[in-house]
Amino acid sequence: MKLLFTALAAATATLASERHIVTRDYNSTLNTDAFIDGLTKANNGGTFVIPAGVTYTLDKKLDLTFLKDVQLQLDGTIIFTDDIEYWQKNNFYHPFQKSISFWRWGGEDVKIFGSGTIDGNGQAWYDGFSGLEILDPDNTYYRPILFYTENATNLEVQGIKFLNSPCWTTFFVTSKNIVFDNVYMKSASTNASSLPKNTDGFDSYNVDGLTVTNSYIDVGDDCFSPKPNTTNILVRNLTCIGTHGVSMGSIGQYPGTLDYISNALLENITLIGATTGARLKAWAGPNVGYGYMRNITYRDIIVERVDAPIVLDQCYFSVEDAVCREYPSRVNISDVTFENVRGSSSGVNGRVGVDLKCSPGATCEGIHLKGIQLTTPQGEAQTVCENIAGAEAVPCP
Repeated sequence: MKLLFTALAAATATLASERHIVTRDYNSTLNTDAFIDGLTKANNGGTFVIPAGVTYTLDKKLDLTFLKDVQLQLDGTIIFTDDIEYWQKNNFYHPFQKSISFWRWGGEDVKIFGSGTIDGNGQAWYDGFSGLEILDPDNTYYRPILFYTENATNLEVQGIKFLNSPCWTTFFVTSKNIVFDNVYMKSASTNASSLPKNTDGFDSYNVDGLTVTNSYIDVGDDCFSPKPNTTNILVRNLTCIGTHGVSMGSIGQYPGTLDYISNALLENITLIGATTGARLKAWAGPNVGYGYMRNITYRDIIVERVDAPIVLDQCYFSVEDAVCREYPSRVNISDVTFENVRGSSSGVNGRVGVDLKCSPGATCEGIHLKGIQLTTPQGEAQTVCENIAGAEAVPCP
């Protein structure tokens, strides 16, 4: 008989096929202890249920890497406090881009499903960081990631809404077989002078197997953006509203470090009002790393009013062109296909719709454009290329 642990303020109900163990005490504002208690009881074969109308407010960092064969049925709400002073002192830290998180999910065979919400309560963070980028070297205002995994195997999330993340919405680290299906992500500010920033939809680091399907993303940064050492990627049926596009990378940031992204299929994606569409990005400069991107396919991509529909950027993150020329990127790009990319650019970059600029310090080969149909307000889109090997596959002027 499978156990079903239900978070209800009402009395225990017993069904013929299920036993409900009720966690009580919803008179208090904070429910962190009750949440961890419910997951712990459901561990090893059970389901912890948070019904519609029930809210858990979490005020302490939570290490959930002990989980095994457990389900969280979330139809209610999980929201984090906006106690900035507490969270900046109490969090889980990862050195990649100085990332911090409220909680850390891990273990194996974990599923989160339902119609509920995980809310980062981001407004106080948006108001407080005043536009600082997480990559600014002087930034010490660290903001938590809403959903973070570490050493997770076979983790699936289905049907959940992720709202108002202070920073990246998700970050998967040293994990295998991560699946997100039918999720909704939105980060929005009530203050026009302090908009969400760095609120990427999906980020990863050292992950084998990352799948995102049937999802809607409206955040203030990359819609999808796997970071170093992510392999076997599938993205299908994704809608991105006002984002920075569907990117590979950035990689090659840290000195002496080999980074890579390989085996990615991204198809049936719609991007509306984005700064970029399909993008590959790598670092250049005097103190950066090296690596490769290999076997990547973008297929059936629709863009509407996108500033740069197709981009290969090997001078990433505000590095001066002169610095990139002196210290070019050493990230090699190979076997990349852009197929059936169609729609409109915003015209911000004139008639340029495809911008493929490979670093002179790297090799870019096997780049293919197929069925590209892009327009700009100035007319049919043009392709710009630099240092692309085997240019017969690319209509470079």
